[in-house]
Amino acid sequence: MTKIAFAVHRTFHSVSHSRNFRLFFVGQIVSVTGTWMQSVAAAWLVLKLTGSSVALGIQLALNFGPILLLGAWAGLLADRRDKRVILIGTQTAFALQALALWVLVFAGAAQLWMVYALSLFAGVVTAIDNPARQSFYAEMVGQKDLTNAVSLNSAVMTGTRIVGPALAGVLIATVGLAPSFLFNGISYVAVIAALIAMRPNELHREVVPIRGKGQLREGLAYVRRTPGLLLPLAWMAVIFTFSFNFSVLFPVLATRVFDGDAGTYAVMLSVLGVGSLIGALAMARQQEPSPRRLAVAAVAFGVASILAAAAPTFWAELLVLVPMGIVSMVFMITGNSTLQLSSRATMRGRVMALYGMVFLGGTPIGAPIAGWVADRFGPRMGIALGGIVAVATGLAGLWMLARRRIAARAHAAARKPEVVGVPVYQGATDPKLATEETATA
Repeated sequence: MTKIAFAVHRTFHSVSHSRNFRLFFVGQIVSVTGTWMQSVAAAWLVLKLTGSSVALGIQLALNFGPILLLGAWAGLLADRRDKRVILIGTQTAFALQALALWVLVFAGAAQLWMVYALSLFAGVVTAIDNPARQSFYAEMVGQKDLTNAVSLNSAVMTGTRIVGPALAGVLIATVGLAPSFLFNGISYVAVIAALIAMRPNELHREVVPIRGKGQLREGLAYVRRTPGLLLPLAWMAVIFTFSFNFSVLFPVLATRVFDGDAGTYAVMLSVLGVGSLIGALAMARQQEPSPRRLAVAAVAFGVASILAAAAPTFWAELLVLVPMGIVSMVFMITGNSTLQLSSRATMRGRVMALYGMVFLGGTPIGAPIAGWVADRFGPRMGIALGGIVAVATGLAGLWMLARRRIAARAHAAARKPEVVGVPVYQGATDPKLATEETATA
């Protein structure tokens, strides 16, 4: 096997070794392409109806707000029930929501309250879907290949970000908004068919927790007393809330700063997707994640965001978006895989529900704030403030980790065995006594 072939095999290890994941992987390529198309079309629909960044922020808040209320319960549901069955149901519901938007836009009957209502419906479905989907990777590929599977799925998310927005931009410019919603609705057939075609006996089933009272509180308490989970979750909560508001700030940046249209916004998302795809494929070859890598990625992402805010021209903006996409993906994959590998199997659904609550649930808080900043001070300020928050969070994380290492070394030194002499028994040294700790000073 040549070096190139070995590198490709190592990068796509989960796809080649797991039929179930291979089906899911292909289905996601089709489905997520449609999701990105709808994301661009929905943002443009809201701006077309209102011309307001705040309205766009509210739409995103409705899309992801329910995860704050339902996320913990949905995580428990994912721990108790068959995740594959849950995902078939949620993907079907997403398809119906997309087709409803297509009918409204095609008929020229779409109004803002209708878009808001369907966004809220999608938010409820997302709250149920996210913990089941995130924890389903471990069942498809097992613990050993989990980081690789998460990275490849992220590569799908980001690779389709290159194609989906570009297709949406072309369709919006030529035939209007409606076809993007129709394509998204049809695209869910691919992932639903993949889930149905899986072999349940090849899944790495996890232990189902026995029903009982207080299991939601038990999940929260488990995360709170586990530093390897609590610290990364806290860092991600801050950055996802205040720094990952591309869907609000980029459309405004495209129109008000660069005097562009839907195509301009689509190109920006596609270029960001190129960088994210590079980052995801690079992470697919990594093994164990680490909190330090997460903190360093946060700092790098913050710096890239500040540079994106300061880019003087559209072409300079596109140049900065590539490294910004790379480090954002390193941050996301490291955070996701850290939580999955650091949590017990019986708790993974609830832990990933909390991940979803900080990843998607921060949007209802951050998106309206980002929209207000963009309307009041301009989109550049919104992007720059998000970058500053990311840099500060990453530096604080590195400082916390340094303190923990110092404390751990001090604790280890305090417990280091002392040699209290070399007792001799019948002319030979007793090695056990020679290495025992002194009981008194």
